[in-house]
Amino acid sequence: MSGRFIFTKYRTDCYHCRKIADQIITAVPYQAQVACDNCGATRVFIPRIEDVDTAGILSKIGKYPVWELEQETTCRNCQVTGPHGIIVSTRYLTVRCRHCQFTHFYKFDLEYMAKDEVKSDPVPVTHTP
Repeated sequence: MSGRFIFTKYRTDCYHCRKIADQIITAVPYQAQVACDNCGATRVFIPRIEDVDTAGILSKIGKYPVWELEQETTCRNCQVTGPHGIIVSTRYLTVRCRHCQFTHFYKFDLEYMAKDEVKSDPVPVTHTP
């Protein structure tokens, strides 16, 4: 997944193996993934919308807790390097630039179990309550 703009991890219990492990979050314009560092369970999300949105969170609440994270990265829209809000739910993942509100909205597409090499030192994120 070249050209990534979000590559981070969030430590929590895995939905598949139920162990506390890093969940590796990778997002690029054409796909997003959340992969468990312990068991390799990977959820793949495909893009649905790219737009400037100021009307709140696009992610619906699902069966599991919603992760509200933040990471510094460069916006594809305004080219400003700054905080981006990351919302990960069961079926949706959004990435929003805090500067211009440009939003990438991804919808869950498939899931697979495999170990892969996405673990090249992702940047830890800040959990926002």
